[in-house]
Amino acid sequence: MLTIQAVREALSSVIDPELRRNLVELNMIRDIEIEGPNVRFTLALTTLACPLADGLAEQAHDAVARLPGVQHVGINVTEMDRAEVAQIFAHLKSQAPQPARNGSSNGNGRSAPANGQKAPIPLSFSLDPNQATLSQSLAQSLSPIQHLVGVTSGKGGVGKSLVTALLAVALRRQGYRVGIFDVDITGASIPQLFGMNGARMKSAPEGIIPAETETGIKIVSANFMLRNPDDPVAWRGSRIAQLITDLWRDVVWGRLDYLLFDFPPGTSDAQLTVMMDLPVQGLVMVTTPQELASLIVGKAVKMSRDMRVPLLGVVENMSYFVCPETGARHEIFGPSHAAQVAERAGAPVLGRLPIEPSLAQACDAGRIEGYELAQADQLAEAVREALQQVTTA
Repeated sequence: MLTIQAVREALSSVIDPELRRNLVELNMIRDIEIEGPNVRFTLALTTLACPLADGLAEQAHDAVARLPGVQHVGINVTEMDRAEVAQIFAHLKSQAPQPARNGSSNGNGRSAPANGQKAPIPLSFSLDPNQATLSQSLAQSLSPIQHLVGVTSGKGGVGKSLVTALLAVALRRQGYRVGIFDVDITGASIPQLFGMNGARMKSAPEGIIPAETETGIKIVSANFMLRNPDDPVAWRGSRIAQLITDLWRDVVWGRLDYLLFDFPPGTSDAQLTVMMDLPVQGLVMVTTPQELASLIVGKAVKMSRDMRVPLLGVVENMSYFVCPETGARHEIFGPSHAAQVAERAGAPVLGRLPIEPSLAQACDAGRIEGYELAQADQLAEAVREALQQVTTA
């Protein structure tokens, strides 16, 4: 006979892979109802933003569906309140294993298990007293990201953030899951391009939840942490580097196909931190036709070589202007140097973007997601091809 106890026992076989306890023990299973061959219950998650939600619900469904006599399983997914989440993590922390009395010290003040086995990873508190993460970062383990790409330049004013935004929008339109990490801490402009100056990131038990654009692009920016968007961030380089690593550790991106890093101009602490500490697979170098910009880009190219981060290619922004009346192409800032820069860098030209007054207006209005630019779609394809060559080499 099908009973509530039988359903609970079946669900106790489903383990949350991050908290390492079964759903019943974590009090995630609520309101079990049985009506003939039909079973319904509530699955209460620590946050609805949990990237593992679909997988846990599917495993719970299958566990109950295997019971004799069950023909239908209905699951209502909901979210715990902060008090319930705090109670879970307090319970887990209270059960953290104590150092083995007969174990030997491992040199960092902790005792190793006497039997030589690897000690379980303890829980530690991170963003606030009600939020716990694993010492190896729960947020990172919840964020499988396939490709990490940096967008950089040798100097400011070349449209690096614009290229980042256009690339993100184009990839999103192609059906990919995309995020932007605005690493330009002191001069963040990504929120403005997407009309998100008043947006905020959210705190959850697993970590920081990024803000999302209208089409679902996930964005992390220092501007979301300011009381007023126009407040200055007057920080030294070491503090900026620390913020970048803290955000990388604590942000729950979820499953992404592409995470784009919008670098600040130059070759400073921010670039060094990302290239050294984060698994960036390649860089997109942005330049303009002016010879000065092309020369300065060489420094960023050399830095990528020194840091052994592959250069995917070069994008020339503000490359030309097409007269709407005659269709004639004018090189406002002089002849293109994209080919020469790419040759010196040993990388291809990924694209040349035109001067579009209507695009500038869309950016000022925060409506870049609604702007269609054929060259941006071509750029996305070129970046994807370059990444495939790098990752399969």
